[in-house]
Amino acid sequence: MSTPALNPQAQKDDFDLETTLRPHSFNEYIGQKRIKENLRILIQAARKRKEAADHILLCGSAGLGKTTLAHIIAKEMGTNIKVTSGPAIEKTGDLASILSNLGDGDVLFIDECHRMNRNIEETLYPAMEDFFLDIVIGKGPSARTLQLELPHFTLIGATTRAGLISSPLRSRFGASLHLNFYKNDDIEKIITRSARILNVAIQDQKALKIIAQSSRRTPRIANRLLKRARDYSQVKSDGIINQKTARETFQMLEIDELGLEPTDRRILRMIIKKFNGGPVGLQAIAAATYEEPETIAEVNEPYLLQLGFLDITSRGRIATKLAYNHLNLRYN
Repeated sequence: MSTPALNPQAQKDDFDLETTLRPHSFNEYIGQKRIKENLRILIQAARKRKEAADHILLCGSAGLGKTTLAHIIAKEMGTNIKVTSGPAIEKTGDLASILSNLGDGDVLFIDECHRMNRNIEETLYPAMEDFFLDIVIGKGPSARTLQLELPHFTLIGATTRAGLISSPLRSRFGASLHLNFYKNDDIEKIITRSARILNVAIQDQKALKIIAQSSRRTPRIANRLLKRARDYSQVKSDGIINQKTARETFQMLEIDELGLEPTDRRILRMIIKKFNGGPVGLQAIAAATYEEPETIAEVNEPYLLQLGFLDITSRGRIATKLAYNHLNLRYN
């Protein structure tokens, strides 16, 4: 199983932490410069027209800041935000209840929108396009359709699996933006800001770099690792994070200098040793490593691809020379 500290999916302990550390404006939000510029223009134009902003689709791996951006958009628009997720909307009545309680210009944020069932999606189409909702009352010959007028709202959808978004739903978003993994410089700035808010002392730039380099270029993971290094330093030292305590923290967590955890290394070794470096299919990797295919696809592969340790072809996954070198294995 993946090391909890490096799993980019939100965990129970993350919610209070993310609320505390969440930026409240574009000026506070570090990184994703191109996306911030696009959103600023979209929001300013909507405010000048005194209209709700266009619907927005935010794509990218877990932990990169999609939820934070949705809250900033609502704040910049001066409106309220309602937060839900694709799996939580089970029936048309659930969707009708959510939409009918929105105010004019409000933001509806649907996380994991690729996991909405098709019936909900089809009900959502006229709501997104024409701001009305068709509700079927009764069954059989006596059934009738009631048309419910909705306030003009902005739907913000977030997904980690853009390829699973249906074409009809994707086409109804006015803006589709993809969040990239962060640069280490930006991760260092995020850690510095979080340390200041949490009143955590980091001795020097080298200690900061050790945490940043192990953070998988993901803010959520960076904040988690900062907390783990803080805990270790408070118990084993004087409470100040230095190079020694940072390294010892990650050795204890079995996280290497590039942020790879045991599952990452096991996946790469399995591809190299059992499947001769690939190509090999996702299901075969999952069976050989006792991991769920969805976990590998959403948690492990995105970062391994970013590092250049993995290639995905039409025939399957291939370990690259960089992966062999990192694991000190001979490249054939």
